[in-house]
Amino acid sequence: MSLSALIAGLVTGIVLGIFGSGGSIITTPALLYLLDVEPKSAIAMSLGIVALTATITALQHWFKGNVNLKITAVFGLFGIVGTYAGARLGVITPVVVQLSIFALVMYAAAWRMLKPAQPHRSVSAAATEAAEICSGGRCLAHVAVHGIVVGALTGLVGVGGGFLIVPALVLLSRLPMKQAIGTSLAIVSIKSYAGFAGYMGDVPIDYGLMAVFTAVAIAGSVVGTHFAHRISGDALKRGFAVFLMLVATYILANQIF
Repeated sequence: MSLSALIAGLVTGIVLGIFGSGGSIITTPALLYLLDVEPKSAIAMSLGIVALTATITALQHWFKGNVNLKITAVFGLFGIVGTYAGARLGVITPVVVQLSIFALVMYAAAWRMLKPAQPHRSVSAAATEAAEICSGGRCLAHVAVHGIVVGALTGLVGVGGGFLIVPALVLLSRLPMKQAIGTSLAIVSIKSYAGFAGYMGDVPIDYGLMAVFTAVAIAGSVVGTHFAHRISGDALKRGFAVFLMLVATYILANQIF
């Protein structure tokens, strides 16, 4: 494995640890353009790599009390259905369609990261919202629907969907940000396993390459989780957003030209 691919693996883990999302957005292009993996195989392998990496990172957050198991179960269960269905669809979808959608997802993630941060809530407001964490049937139904939709996207183009899950957990489930990130990682891991299973048997998988990339990514996730609350996220998010736009543009240009 090349040095650039090793760096990509580390960055994958670090980004997952810090943001609770973004792993597949790095992993898939790294497999495609640094390691010359065939597109459908790259999508499938990315799901497997992110599944394992997100599992380890989610466990670190769980030990710190930052994973809501009830929301994880609802979002994850319905996410499995959507992800497996999306993966089965992805097997027969033309590569140009998959990669074009993937690039658009990258642009969407970059746009979200470039949006100005919301003002910090007061302690009393945070306490009030914490007491209103999603538990009713209507709220959980919204979480379930969101799980299916994000899951279908995960399976089709190989993104974990964390950049969609985190804001959904904050807005729909009213989780505090720390819990939203930890819960997102648990959900991403569940959905990614389902997506990987949906591709198994229909596309070639290089398990040796997956193992090495995953090991490096897990090491990065430990670093990312450790420093998640010690670094300024604003500059990092802006830099990552610019990186996403550049890679997305490269992917689209490859498909068009």
